[in-house]
Amino acid sequence: MAESHPHAGETLSDSTVPKVVVSRLSLYLRELQRLQMDGQETISSGQLGALLGFSDAQVRKDLGFVGQFGYPGVGYRCDELVQAMRDILGTNQPWPVAMVGVGNLGLALLGYRGFGRQNFSIVAAFDADPAKVGQTIQGITVQPLDQLRATVQEKHVRLGMIVVPGSQAQEVAERLVAAGVEGVVNFAPVTLTLPPHVQVVGVDLAIELEQLSFAVTNKGTPLESRP
Repeated sequence: MAESHPHAGETLSDSTVPKVVVSRLSLYLRELQRLQMDGQETISSGQLGALLGFSDAQVRKDLGFVGQFGYPGVGYRCDELVQAMRDILGTNQPWPVAMVGVGNLGLALLGYRGFGRQNFSIVAAFDADPAKVGQTIQGITVQPLDQLRATVQEKHVRLGMIVVPGSQAQEVAERLVAAGVEGVVNFAPVTLTLPPHVQVVGVDLAIELEQLSFAVTNKGTPLESRP
C-alpha cells in the first residue's frame, strides 16, 4: 500500500518526523551510500533492514516519512532514496561550521574526512589560548575568539561545534548564538541553556560508554527485569 508523503517542494516541519526516525534515516543514508560505492543500484526494505538490524516493516514505515518510493519486483532505487534523505535531512546543501576549541579532540575533528562526504565543512576554528592562535591546521588558521562574530557572518556559518572544557562551554555557546549560529554540537560534558530557537545536540562520549557498559552488563536480561 502506498504511504502518504510530502509533495514536491513541500517542507516538512520539525515535528513531522520523530527524532528517533531522523536517527534511523541517517543510518539508512550511510548504508545506502556504502552500497552505491559498491555499485548496487536497488535494495528491498528487507535487505536494508537486515543490514542494520531493523524489520522490513520498520524500514517501510520510516521511509514513508521521506516519500513514496519502491517499484514492484525491484525494490527501492538507491540513488532516489539517497537524494530524498539528503533533502529531508538538509544535507543537500553545503553547511559551513565554526569550531571553538582546538585541543586534542578538536584536532581530530579538523582532520575527520567524513564531514565532507555529508556536505559539512569546518571553515573556521577558534581558541582562547594565544599559543594556538595563528597556527594553521588542516588548512584552517586558528583565530582568537574576538573574531568569532565577524567570521561567522562573513562565512555565513549557521552551525557551531563546542570542543572546550565544561567550565567554558556555556560562555562559548552564548558567544556563538550572539554571532548568529542557529545550531550547536556540544562535546563538553555539560548541559547548555540557550534560547529556544537554537538547536543543540550533545555528544558526551563518557555517556555513550556508560550506555554500552550497561548493555554489556545486562545482556540477556529482559528489560522489565532490570533494576
